[in-house]
Amino acid sequence: MERFDYSELEKQLGYTFKDQSLLTQALTHRSYINEHADFPYPHNERLEFLGDAVLELIVTEYLYSHYENPEGDLTNWRAALVNAKTLAGIANQLHFEEYLLMSRGEAKDANSKARMYILANAIEAIIGAIYMDGGNDAAKGFIDRHILSHLDFILKNELYIDPKSKFQETAQELLGITPSYKVLEETGPDHAKEFTVGVFLEKELVAVGKGTSKQEAQISAAEAGLEEKGWRTKPGK
Repeated sequence: MERFDYSELEKQLGYTFKDQSLLTQALTHRSYINEHADFPYPHNERLEFLGDAVLELIVTEYLYSHYENPEGDLTNWRAALVNAKTLAGIANQLHFEEYLLMSRGEAKDANSKARMYILANAIEAIIGAIYMDGGNDAAKGFIDRHILSHLDFILKNELYIDPKSKFQETAQELLGITPSYKVLEETGPDHAKEFTVGVFLEKELVAVGKGTSKQEAQISAAEAGLEEKGWRTKPGK
């Protein structure tokens, strides 16, 4: 559709579409179709399905070709590269949220966990669209530039290790202390609880995290604790 000007977005993506409708579809969330029944393109979930498979294959092939580590390592590294948090962060770096077509309600809810998944899914849909428009080499070029380029940072900072495990291992190694977690607050109705959890080193409250489950809040607290203690990088490095 001519009313969408994607020239700036394509510069950010590093790819120019021959079929602009594929990019429009990749940026169309299901909620937008619900409010615009006459919209001529489908939502992005089929492209997301395709892009997810393309992304996993290309990342897997890269890791297999460049590292001789065992399967478990490669699986963890791949998961860190393609999880929703990483992909949503890449979406933010590419500044394409303003191009997403969403319902008015979704557009207003900018800070929710749902928005993170919308952004991550849109990255996968764009990969699917690039694959359909330009083939495997074009998709590989996008993934090399925008996703595999984060691998060194992930490995250096051990982001493939879940925050709770890393916080515990580092606390035990450096201080001889096993961290503990305590629920500090519960808010909201039973069907939509939010938990605030603190992570402690003995009596010291190191950091606080929030989540819709106790486990999620603990992970958030551990992540904040790693930042607070400067333990994101390996001890002594």
